[in-house]
Amino acid sequence: GAGRDRAADAWARTPGAAMLLPVGHSFDVLDVAEQAGRRAVVRLERMGLPTGPVAVTPTGRAQFLVAPGAAAEMPELLYRMGWDDARLDLRALGPGTHITAPPSDLGGLGPVRWLRPPRLDTAAAPPRARLLLGTLAYVCHRS
Repeated sequence: GAGRDRAADAWARTPGAAMLLPVGHSFDVLDVAEQAGRRAVVRLERMGLPTGPVAVTPTGRAQFLVAPGAAAEMPELLYRMGWDDARLDLRALGPGTHITAPPSDLGGLGPVRWLRPPRLDTAAAPPRARLLLGTLAYVCHRS
């Protein structure tokens, strides 16, 4: 619940402390297996689609930061794309959840790292989930 300045001060006083980011306010998260996430990033870049920030965890997950509302709209989007009945290792995180901010340590398992760090042009406006979801569903299905 701390603001940016207060969080930065706390992080400066305690180097190595884990920082959690609340999901659902500025972004939602599409969470997939790391290998599928890496393949998806390559495909999305080839197609010229924006990925926005992507974090990878020491537990083998890739977390795509997308515009808020993705968690609520994902079931409908998957239905429209024909992926609603597929068994996909794909989940959306929305309001009420948190992710560990890179480069914080995730429960002693190691640091969360950026696969695609935030950029000035994407940090304030992450991409809409519908731009990434088809590719993520495809690579999850193929994995």
